[in-house]
Amino acid sequence: MTVLVTGVAGFIGSHVADALLNRGQEVLGLDNLNDYYSVALKEARLARLLGRPGFRFVKADIADRATVEGLWPEFQDVTGVVHLAAQPGVRYSLENPYAYVDANVTGQVAMLEAARRMPKLAHFVYASSSSVYGGNRKTPFSVEDRVDSPVSIYAATKKAAEMMTFSYSHLYKISATGLRFFTVYGPWCRPDMATYQFTDAIMAGRPIRVFNGGKMKRDFTYIDDITAGVLASLDHPAPPDDETGAPHRVYNLGNNRSEDLMRFIAVLEEALGRKAVMRMEPLQAGDIPETAADIEISRRDLGFEPTTPIEVGLPRFAAWYRDYHKIA
Repeated sequence: MTVLVTGVAGFIGSHVADALLNRGQEVLGLDNLNDYYSVALKEARLARLLGRPGFRFVKADIADRATVEGLWPEFQDVTGVVHLAAQPGVRYSLENPYAYVDANVTGQVAMLEAARRMPKLAHFVYASSSSVYGGNRKTPFSVEDRVDSPVSIYAATKKAAEMMTFSYSHLYKISATGLRFFTVYGPWCRPDMATYQFTDAIMAGRPIRVFNGGKMKRDFTYIDDITAGVLASLDHPAPPDDETGAPHRVYNLGNNRSEDLMRFIAVLEEALGRKAVMRMEPLQAGDIPETAADIEISRRDLGFEPTTPIEVGLPRFAAWYRDYHKIA
């Protein structure tokens, strides 16, 4: 069994590839190693995978249609796809919307076109985001809620990816599952994420930017719990829907516990042994004050059960940060 993992040098992708290899599966990894954030960090993640039995890497941009089409012969033995390659980040989508359309829309279509030509494919799992809930006021967010009000370009592209995948699933009977991730954090996370940014600033004595006056809540989800959810999803191909007939499902993967941002900062301060200097700022355009995941359907269908509270996850991240940056 070969699993194709796109975005394999990314935060979630590298953890998923590692877990797949640990259970004896072969992994074909794709990544373009772009410079949206530190290429050195991506290369360090990738270095942990290169040379391991069963792992093969191809540097490729999934938004480049011709490149992906040229790889179709490489995909003939692929039985599962975990498509994680994307342009992340809500705020950057306000600066460079084209990057999001290229990676998250064109790239999604390119991978779906590849998927429908994979003769052994059993399941196409792809990354969505809690951002699709946008302007929804009801919490916790349920996959049964309407998601018609994206408040960022990033969210709109992720919703578009879900809709296009449903169409391919309906037309070509591709078993496909979208995973709406909720604020993932942990070792090897992206430098543009709050956990990393806060830590970097606190360790350097710089102020941290605290939006909406600190009146924010997030369903912070530890990377090991997310990885377990991705693998559980891969192992449970979506059956045909009773109403539409399309073998397509969407699940929330969150910690099922929304934390006050100020408490998150306090736990991080304790893990680092340093106090944060806070600069309070207004809510940013495209951001939402609260996220919270309803995971009852994920529990029922996937057996998904997150086990890592921030009191455990943040010290693990802090230890990794010190080790990666060689801080005593």
